[in-house]
Amino acid sequence: MLIVMNETAGQAQIQKVMDLLKRRGLEGRRSTDLARTVIAVTGETGSLDPRELRAMDAVQEVVRISEPYRLAGRSFRPDGTEVDLGGGVSIGGKAIVLMAGPCAVEGPEQIERIAGAIARCGAWVLRGGAFKPRTSPYSFQGLGEEGLRLLRDAAGRHRLRVVSEVMDAGQVGLVSEYVDLLQVGTRNMQNFSLLKELGRCRLPVLLKRGLSATLEEWLLAAEYIMAGGNEKVVLCERGIRTFDNATRNTLDLAAVPALRKMSHLPVVVDPSHGTGQRDGVVPMARAAVAAGADGLLIEVHDAPEMALSDGAQSITPEQFSELVRQLRVIAPAVGRTVAG
Repeated sequence: MLIVMNETAGQAQIQKVMDLLKRRGLEGRRSTDLARTVIAVTGETGSLDPRELRAMDAVQEVVRISEPYRLAGRSFRPDGTEVDLGGGVSIGGKAIVLMAGPCAVEGPEQIERIAGAIARCGAWVLRGGAFKPRTSPYSFQGLGEEGLRLLRDAAGRHRLRVVSEVMDAGQVGLVSEYVDLLQVGTRNMQNFSLLKELGRCRLPVLLKRGLSATLEEWLLAAEYIMAGGNEKVVLCERGIRTFDNATRNTLDLAAVPALRKMSHLPVVVDPSHGTGQRDGVVPMARAAVAAGADGLLIEVHDAPEMALSDGAQSITPEQFSELVRQLRVIAPAVGRTVAG
């Protein structure tokens, strides 16, 4: 249920509605823009009579929504959401945010070289894995906290923000000490204990789509985080598993405009995992911007053939630089700019 207040609603009138919801054992979550305040009601609303709400001062409309995702739905915040990462970087505005770096942090020299290279190209966020959930238990699993420390130090020297993956609820506190954006990987999209813990966290969350998740299932995963109190969620399309094996995954760029209708949350695209092939990254990145993506998450390595993780889908700093040049031509055609 959504309660739409009229434009003249004051704080006392809004609080009166919130107090009523609390007495009924419900929770009201406010969204206020320049025009009005919308209150999303979470909990079992079946016993709440809309007529009682409509009779209250300054309540303009009461709407029962059919979508199960109440906080992530476009109706809750029609004008869209910007997620602030600090340092003047936000995702969801006019500027397309570029997040780049290696799949895994391998050592101080490697992450320093790559951080410097992507910063010079115009990236705002350094990505890198410290804890690596790999298909094979014998593959490189990451450097752990030392990797996070190296990531943070390199980012600081080049005035970059940091995104890295958190794998379980017990890691949230540790990873939060080093990053500006907590990444939930595809295998953990429905790790509900992790999602609930992230709801209690106040850092922004990058939520990757599950390997076989529908858009509704993905938005309901976001709802878990938001229902816990953390509304700073960014969605990341990274390809889904289909019958075809020509690419590592099937990058669903149609999800970007579809999510624009369904949700107010920013959407970024990961063409590296979406294709799994170096020669597929650049064209899919260009297409993602044309489709309306708010940002890109791209794997960049200065020696892909030597990478300890996902070298086949990593582009070089030189290729990244050329991609940024191309994006600065494409973005204005769809009313956007490229941050940096």
